[in-house]
Amino acid sequence: MTVRTLGVEEEFLLVDPETGRPRAVGQAVLAASEDGELTAELQQEQVETATKPCHTLDELSEQIRSARLAASEAAADVGVALVPLATSPLAVEPTIMPSRRYAEMARRFGLTVAEGLTCGCHVHVAVDSPEEGVAVLDRIRPWLAPLHALSVNSPFWNGEDSGYQSFRGQAWQRWPSAGPYAPFGSIAAYREFVDTALGTDTLIDEGMIYLDARLSRRLPTVEVRVADVCREPDDAVLGAGLVRALVQTAADAAERGSAPDPVRTEVLRLAAWRASRSGLDGELLDPRTWRPAPAAEVLEGLVAHVTPALEESGDLHLVRDLLGAVLRRGTGAQRQREIMTRTGDLAEVVRDAVD
Repeated sequence: MTVRTLGVEEEFLLVDPETGRPRAVGQAVLAASEDGELTAELQQEQVETATKPCHTLDELSEQIRSARLAASEAAADVGVALVPLATSPLAVEPTIMPSRRYAEMARRFGLTVAEGLTCGCHVHVAVDSPEEGVAVLDRIRPWLAPLHALSVNSPFWNGEDSGYQSFRGQAWQRWPSAGPYAPFGSIAAYREFVDTALGTDTLIDEGMIYLDARLSRRLPTVEVRVADVCREPDDAVLGAGLVRALVQTAADAAERGSAPDPVRTEVLRLAAWRASRSGLDGELLDPRTWRPAPAAEVLEGLVAHVTPALEESGDLHLVRDLLGAVLRRGTGAQRQREIMTRTGDLAEVVRDAVD
């Protein structure tokens, strides 16, 4: 078996290291980047890193850490700090990056752009063809909400406790093309959906197909987009390893002729809301029953679902170790609330997360 390559894109906030407030210096940080591999995002208070395609999780872990370090050094050259938080704990009025595309997005989508400072983690996994990619998209749908629950790292929004473990998950749903999706059945149906969506003149371009998972426009990959940027690099590695195993499991099921779970999109939206609300603290919807179950039990079910793929890639022991670590240590959201409870200071929450 040839193990599929995988890669990760991570978005980060740029903040004043003393006050913790986001700073609109994205262009300057991009200019300070030695390797030129940082990319711009919608707002000037953030930047994005990306790994190269990796064959092993150890290689991915090394690249994630290396990319974070390089981005941190570029940020420091500009006098700011890079932080792996999916929303800013402190109030902020974001500043969009200067571009025609972003200006048109601001005109069309108003407060969705004006308040839209969020940082995600996107996982790319190679597929053999667009046809296989669509078959994978159709079969991974039930497990995307548990993946989101693993990554939750945005409990604070605009200076307030949101009541959610991932308020980024809520803010992201403002986009008209975001969230869960129905099975497509074929690449022709997927392309028809994209063409129809663009034909509504609601979206600017195909880059705004913000589904929880999609075919990459630029790469021969499936791109899973549900996760918050993770505070801990190991959590990003864990999520990526599970995504690769889900892709392989789905591709194998499609090759056997197994039909996708017919669960309705409306149920997936409920599952996504629960993952955003409680993360690992409460119950998630279990894709095996579509009833609430303890988060740890649902995640063990996810590992069981993809165990053959994890064994084939040699990732099973590492994934189990990393999952056990996050269950013991807690998510980024749990850490943020712990710091806030102890200090009563949102700036300290930010400083604690400086990478």
